Amino acid sequence: MDWAKEKESKRGWRGVLYEVIFKADTPAGKWFDIVLIILIVLSVVTVMLDSVGSIHESYGGFLYGTEWFFTILFSIEYVLRLVCVERRIRYAVSFFGVVDLLAILPTYMSLLFYASRYLQVVRVLRVLRIFRVLKLGHHIKEAELLKQGLYASRHKILVFLFAVLTLVVIIGSVIYVIEGAANGFTSIPRSVYWAVVTLTTVGYGDISPKTEAGQFLAAMVMILGYSIIAVPTGIVTVEISQAYKHRSASRVCGRCGGAGHDRDAAYCKFCGTKL
Repeated sequence: MDWAKEKESKRGWRGVLYEVIFKADTPAGKWFDIVLIILIVLSVVTVMLDSVGSIHESYGGFLYGTEWFFTILFSIEYVLRLVCVERRIRYAVSFFGVVDLLAILPTYMSLLFYASRYLQVVRVLRVLRIFRVLKLGHHIKEAELLKQGLYASRHKILVFLFAVLTLVVIIGSVIYVIEGAANGFTSIPRSVYWAVVTLTTVGYGDISPKTEAGQFLAAMVMILGYSIIAVPTGIVTVEISQAYKHRSASRVCGRCGGAGHDRDAAYCKFCGTKL
């Protein structure tokens, strides 16, 4: 987190606050994150319980008040994070900065749109900080491999999606001609919907072909669906494999997962751990 790299010479209450909020390797910072994670989980459970009709009828007022209590706490925490960092804009637009903001917005939005309060479940993303608390940062590096694989295969996947889109339009049009409105295929868009559901082997069953020709086409589309599903998986797998080989070619820190060290390096250039 580049926005969290502050000068070690910071003094005063802002420096102390920064150590507590952003430094998980200190006792105070670790306990802060643990308490924060517990509060996040409790707030998400509160929202989920409030969505249950019987519970809402009996404890709706209490749960609503509890949601506001958590929101106020998280709002104060968000402001404190902005106060104690030097690069506030950088924190605000970072992944965790955006998630921290999204965690409090739904409750305030509920004053205008009541149902938006249930979007507070996005707070569960903040539990990702547990990787930092448990010193599992090297696992985040594994997620970076997935990100690199997806990014490298983006053009191939786009071409594949365009081909699938073209295919379902053709299949939808054909099944529309074969079945017609009498059998539930009232339009080409609805027929395309059936083609998507069938090709992905989901099969809701809300609409299905009745004629023999239509059923034969459906069977062919189902078989084709299994073949198509394997294509993007293979594309991404190859790219992830390439990214892994590239990372393996350089020395990797066993503590933080940082790669790209020189062969003669003795210490990690990211966390300082001996290699």
